[in-house]
Amino acid sequence: MFYDPRHDDHGLPHNPWTALVAPRPIGWISSLSPDGTANLAPYSFFNAVAGTPPFVMFSSTPRKDSLSNIEETGEFVVNIATWDLREKMNQSSATYPAEVDEFEAVGLEKAACRNVAAPRVAASPISIECILNDTVALKPRSGLACRTTLVIGEVVGIHIDEGILKDGILQPGLYRPLSRLGYMDYAATDEIFAMARPIVDSTG
Repeated sequence: MFYDPRHDDHGLPHNPWTALVAPRPIGWISSLSPDGTANLAPYSFFNAVAGTPPFVMFSSTPRKDSLSNIEETGEFVVNIATWDLREKMNQSSATYPAEVDEFEAVGLEKAACRNVAAPRVAASPISIECILNDTVALKPRSGLACRTTLVIGEVVGIHIDEGILKDGILQPGLYRPLSRLGYMDYAATDEIFAMARPIVDSTG
């Protein structure tokens, strides 16, 4: 099948787009409102986008409390959601009023960060402290309405549980990070394999 999302209806029972690019890592974003209320919500349109220096991005559709908090405070934290935290992550995806602290609502302990005021998920084996670099309101050239804002964060601190390291190497099999496959489907990292990058001999 083929369809042009600018003009055509895909004709399927559910929109296939969110299942086409998979798996997508989940950015479990924690932030603080200006009055100090903590917010925690998962975003599956998320990824690392640069290495040196490190940057991350996620997108919010439509505007949500995370975006408002980040714009007002300039800070947020990416917590890595794992198999053991899957139920808490899913519970935090509910639409809570802005005055509700999702950490408290779903029963998660907070931990302090070093370089940002927003709290991190104490039980997450990896938390990434970020300061806001930019927000971009996406504007399709097709003219279609779009309510998506891209959030770009500069990484200013990284917390790693030493229990997921072996000989100095992260071991995803020990913490089983979650990813989104689309629809209501998720996956945990279980099968891991290595492939060396090929070297092309340009001398001959």
